[in-house]
Amino acid sequence: MTVSAHVFALPAALAAKADAALIADDERHFEAIERSLAQSKTEVSASLDKAKLAPAGAGQGALDRDFEVHRLSARLRALSRFGLDLCLGRMVPGEGDPVYVGRFGLTDSDGRRLVLDWRSPAAEPFFGATHAHPMGLRSRRRYRWTLGRITDYWDELFVTDELAERETRAGRAALDDQSAFIASLGSSRSPRMRDVLGTIQADQDAIIRAGSRGALVVDGGPGTGKTVVALHRTAYLLYSDPRLAGQHGGVLFVGPSPAYLAYVSDVLPSLGEESVQTCSLRELVAEGERAVVETDPAVAELKASIDVTRVIEAAVRSYERPPSTGLAIETDWADLWVDPADWADAFDAADPGAAHNEARDQVWDALLDILLDQLRDADEVQEATDEFDAYGFDSRGSGSSGVETSDAGLRRALASDRELALAFSRAWPLVEASELVRLLWSSPQFLRRCAPELTDEQVELLQRESSDEWTTADLPLLDLARRRLGDPEESRLRRRSEAAAAAERARMSEVIDDLIANDDSDMKVMSMLRGQDLRRALVDDSALPQRDLDQLAGPFAHVVVDEAQELTDAEWQMLLARCPSRSFTIVGDRAQARQGFSESWEERLPRVGLGTVTVASLTINYRTPVEVMTEAAPVIRAALPDANVPTSVRSTGVPVLHAEASRLDSILDEWLAQHEGIACVIAAPQPSAPSAGERSIDDGAFARSARDRVSVLTPELSKGLEFDLVVLVDPDAFGDGIRGAVDRYVAMTRATQQLVIVTS
Repeated sequence: MTVSAHVFALPAALAAKADAALIADDERHFEAIERSLAQSKTEVSASLDKAKLAPAGAGQGALDRDFEVHRLSARLRALSRFGLDLCLGRMVPGEGDPVYVGRFGLTDSDGRRLVLDWRSPAAEPFFGATHAHPMGLRSRRRYRWTLGRITDYWDELFVTDELAERETRAGRAALDDQSAFIASLGSSRSPRMRDVLGTIQADQDAIIRAGSRGALVVDGGPGTGKTVVALHRTAYLLYSDPRLAGQHGGVLFVGPSPAYLAYVSDVLPSLGEESVQTCSLRELVAEGERAVVETDPAVAELKASIDVTRVIEAAVRSYERPPSTGLAIETDWADLWVDPADWADAFDAADPGAAHNEARDQVWDALLDILLDQLRDADEVQEATDEFDAYGFDSRGSGSSGVETSDAGLRRALASDRELALAFSRAWPLVEASELVRLLWSSPQFLRRCAPELTDEQVELLQRESSDEWTTADLPLLDLARRRLGDPEESRLRRRSEAAAAAERARMSEVIDDLIANDDSDMKVMSMLRGQDLRRALVDDSALPQRDLDQLAGPFAHVVVDEAQELTDAEWQMLLARCPSRSFTIVGDRAQARQGFSESWEERLPRVGLGTVTVASLTINYRTPVEVMTEAAPVIRAALPDANVPTSVRSTGVPVLHAEASRLDSILDEWLAQHEGIACVIAAPQPSAPSAGERSIDDGAFARSARDRVSVLTPELSKGLEFDLVVLVDPDAFGDGIRGAVDRYVAMTRATQQLVIVTS
């Protein structure tokens, strides 16, 4: 059986496209691709096994080895994920042989390029060519794959009408009004988003391939492919921009909810990228998982409008005040005095860029240095060398003088002074982020001191009885507080680590001394162990206490933000802190902002801290049928007359159905019996839900709708998703004003085939 016999599976209606003259070139090329795929899998698998067996080593060698294992594993997964369907299509240049474009590059054993990676510059005409700008192409063919078979293909000719007619008569092209493209738009949805590489249009491709410097806004209404473009752009940038790829920072993709991120989770791996960190804003903060929605809109708005950077900075500074009185310290050698000037000098030693809890160690070390200088000047210290050993000082110190070695012992003695430690802890305590933010909402005096611009009424509004429950409006303050303070456990762990390292060095020193003492060789080879560098090298640092790294803390080289129109100024600060380069892809639609969006992107983004901003607009709705958009457009324009409502390019012929709520179950049952694909019931959040608007509706009458292939969501959680059938329940209950209009508009435009509106 030839490869083509099981690759081309065209339906009877497209039998003419199965003509041997039309697919002969593809048949031969697919045979070569199939052989190369099998060989590549074997070779990559062998290389991976070899890399895994290689010694892990230490330092950079270990990192390089792990990176190679990761690279080969990702390559093997990509080769195994796809078969011949890795091929998106082919393009025929004005001169030369056809060039096949795919999800990743592939060569045969002779080095002949069989498939060109879609992200390479040479593949750009496959996506970017238009009849007005053919980019040197004579023709282009795109395949439609279904379960590993080609069930349709679409040919375009970028030549004059006379040449087009000649090409068609010669059997080299089959023209049928963009069948593969239109068919893909109307196909059934699944619970996971698909990549649409085979149907990327020229306007979308231009955005995908734009450079990564500055902030690029992908602005467009429902169904314009904003998210798909952002995901493909992410994969493209990781491939093409060395500043983002490998171990140079990587990319963070931020979506509106975990449900949404699960929906898109298959797209990036299918595009050849598995290293992208994905999360919702909630997941950036430890308290986000259990945070509830702020029920009082006035409180939520006030917290969103606060200058969180200035408030948190003032709050932290209140924990960094040098004592205004002196402190007497008694030692076995001399009485010392720390006056206010000494305290101030020690506090000034903190690195301006260091987090509070990290700087605390710097200040403590500076304070001990000041006291050590005083102690060095005391006559008694010069006479006390013999006493140092009693305090655990190592005066043997190969390669070091006795005085230098004794300094470490003096520091330990000073650090153990209880009065000094207590005074310092009061002046510069270790602080938890949750402690600090909780104090803002429970102490009116503290809040007034940190945010003097607030009125008494606003201060009172922000106070709350329960200090144990966090809301989503608290998350930006908690995040910034944690960054500004640092992890207090880090400081404690550092102290434990230093103590463990000192104990290990002491133990190793005893072992070495014993080896040297018992060395009876002629060359006295053990004497080489006297070197301090070698002694330190024998200490196993990996065995010391260590903390796990926060994978979402950054910094990242690039951040992609979807549904960005919903972010408050405070939430933007969470993302800016994770991307010092200010390299962003920002996806949104001002008309879908539930809180309203009166500014332009060019006004809003520089105000929150982004510099260079470029806006790229998408205006064609590929997803939502004309029938649905005709009913949805007036809904949003009634509240936002200047809303950017996109133009739909497809029609299903199925009108919007209006029905009574009592028919909900029967409508779903009938549709599920007659169609493949997925459906969604969208309704206002139930009052009993503890996190209204943040969870699926799972109680009351709606529980009956939670069956296979049917999701039940609030309007807010449906954002960014798409379903073949959408059933809106009592849309008037979504609320009034801009928020209500936006929720109705968003919910209606999730439908790709049919919209049903049921009312009581």
